[in-house]
Amino acid sequence: MYKIVTKRELVPHINLFEFSAKEIAAKIKPGQFVILRIDEHGERIPLTVADADVEKGTITVVCHEVGKTTKQLGKLKEGGHILDLLGPLGNPAEIEKFGTVLCIGGGVMVAPLCFQAKAFREVGNKVIGVLGARTKSQLIFEKEMREACGELYVATDDGTKGHKGLDFIKNLLKERKIDRVVAMGPIVTMKTVSELTRPYDTPTIVNVIPIMVDGMGMCGACRVTVGGKTMFACVDGPDFDGHQVDFEELMTRLKMYSPEEKLAFIFYEKGRRSL
Repeated sequence: MYKIVTKRELVPHINLFEFSAKEIAAKIKPGQFVILRIDEHGERIPLTVADADVEKGTITVVCHEVGKTTKQLGKLKEGGHILDLLGPLGNPAEIEKFGTVLCIGGGVMVAPLCFQAKAFREVGNKVIGVLGARTKSQLIFEKEMREACGELYVATDDGTKGHKGLDFIKNLLKERKIDRVVAMGPIVTMKTVSELTRPYDTPTIVNVIPIMVDGMGMCGACRVTVGGKTMFACVDGPDFDGHQVDFEELMTRLKMYSPEEKLAFIFYEKGRRSL
């Protein structure tokens, strides 16, 4: 059993959890993820780690209540427990001194992006951050990103705060020498960023966390096509060259189990596990 040391609602339906997991905290690196299971009847879901405290023996994740398991997780209390927590999984992000690194995050993935931004800055990079969300009320980790980045821009889809959309990034790419771009967020956001950077031939890394079951390369559920080759996000990634990812195929595959996910949520709301 893994104890919930801290549980905090960042904005409505987006929660931060700090779990006691000493062995994972000692080994986890920015870019890696864990798979958790709430109880013996629960599904396994991947969550990218947003922080680790070796001294306390804890790891931090942030998740959005969008389905049955994340809704169930959101109802747990500080001091409670979950059954399983597996990790570190996936390959760590490539943290080196590149020069100027543009870190672009959207939604809940801003939290693990902040973990990377701090690591890039610690090895001597100039870090420019872009913090995005659908609307002002859904922005998270603004304070943390300002502390991690030397320069920060805010963008919302509806323009309620900062820039409206991500088109302003074109100006950054034109006016600055950007040596590397790291994008984390919804698939559509990472696709947009990859297309914006393509004309400038700027190395662009995206963090892909698709459907997963075991997280160790055995089930094949996390297949993603990169450069025309089939890769497994859990063992070959989760970081990939954004200019090589087949985002259209990826978005189609993510919709494969939508009916089952909706049904599972309905059963959960009605207090049932199946028909």
